Amino acid sequence: MNTPYRDTRKIDPTRGPTLGDGTPNDNDRIEIGPTQLAFDEWAAAGLSLPNLERMREYRWKRLTQGIVNRDWGGILLFDPLNIRYATDSTNMQLWNTHNPFRAVLVCADGYMVIWDYKNSPFLSKFNPLVREQRSGADLFYFDRGDKIDIAADVFSNEVHALIREHGGGNMRLGVDKIMLHGLRALEAQGFEVMEGEELTEKTRAVKGPDEILAMRCASHACETAVAEMERFARANVGDGNTSEDDIWAVLHAENIRRGGEWIETRLLASGQRTNPWFQECGPRITRQNEIIAFDTDLIGSYGICIDISRTWWIGDQTPRPDMIYAMQHAHEHIMTNMEMLKPGVMIPELTANAHRLDEKYQTQKYGCLMHGVGLCDEWPLVAYPDKAVEGAFDYPLEPGMVLCVEAAVGEVGGDFSIKLEDQVLITEDGYENLTKYPFDAQLMGAG
Repeated sequence: MNTPYRDTRKIDPTRGPTLGDGTPNDNDRIEIGPTQLAFDEWAAAGLSLPNLERMREYRWKRLTQGIVNRDWGGILLFDPLNIRYATDSTNMQLWNTHNPFRAVLVCADGYMVIWDYKNSPFLSKFNPLVREQRSGADLFYFDRGDKIDIAADVFSNEVHALIREHGGGNMRLGVDKIMLHGLRALEAQGFEVMEGEELTEKTRAVKGPDEILAMRCASHACETAVAEMERFARANVGDGNTSEDDIWAVLHAENIRRGGEWIETRLLASGQRTNPWFQECGPRITRQNEIIAFDTDLIGSYGICIDISRTWWIGDQTPRPDMIYAMQHAHEHIMTNMEMLKPGVMIPELTANAHRLDEKYQTQKYGCLMHGVGLCDEWPLVAYPDKAVEGAFDYPLEPGMVLCVEAAVGEVGGDFSIKLEDQVLITEDGYENLTKYPFDAQLMGAG
């Protein structure tokens, strides 16, 4: 295992014509970015900022090379996170997930065009790698009514013309996600539509140096927000008024205060609602001498996902022996599995050699051993042996990949579950655990 990396250089974002990440320091930042609070905290922690121009170029080159390697004319992206990866621009991300109005075409020669909301082409102007801003990719019923086919025909003609000019006329076109009329229109143009997610997931899986710096910053911001949530919980649980939602709201607020973006789930539960896991937080009033467990699923600073889990005991009594055992067992599970991580290890090897949970925890174990993470939970998924599909993930780990190592430990019919998760970088010769947040001392048996 590698010694955790810590850069000792300091950041002063108030100095010079640009912020430390290369963004103009003119108090008019177009792209979503960190707040002064985040910059100050990172400076105090000795963290280095990413250079966003280099990060964008790295991502653009990886996408373009992936297109060339597959002999495609280009790739057409609708997934908001793939668009973020290609352009580093955002526009109403959550609304866009269910009303897909944006699209990006990356051609085999690297020429990149975005179709955005008709009144907001300026949102990607900061990135010179985006060569054109257009509109007209909104191919959903709410927006187009009974004439979607007309809009889809216009859009597909534009794509066709761009591929003729910048894709060498190669009609093999990768597409990640697309509405039905859009797919039909592209196929009517003569495109052979290829599995675009295979390219984007593998492209995003290996992080460049500046992406790793961004993730270190995002991780620090997330853990600082989690600490605020824990302080609030320990001060207020048991007052007869504090709900699960009250606790969870602290994490949302602290994430936004540091320039984070959203949280993908509502995975915080207390007491018996932790079993089975995956009950999302609600109005239940929390009580003393119970477990609180959560999974951040947090899209934080720079759009980077920090996906960690902790379980806390809050109260003046000692946790029960079965709770302490379950916590220690969950901790052993993720730490033992983490030790397998290094470049060259095949994903099926991780499955085959994984630490085995006690039989009483098997039915309610987590949905996977590990999964990739970057702009969100990403490829690859490392399955438990009884859930593995032969041939689905026959790939080696590479330096620059980041995996979240998971554990959910609870018995069927029990009144609690333990949820733990750490975020881990694959290095040149092993791994580095990016997660520094402590485990609850009382549940670990040390309290």
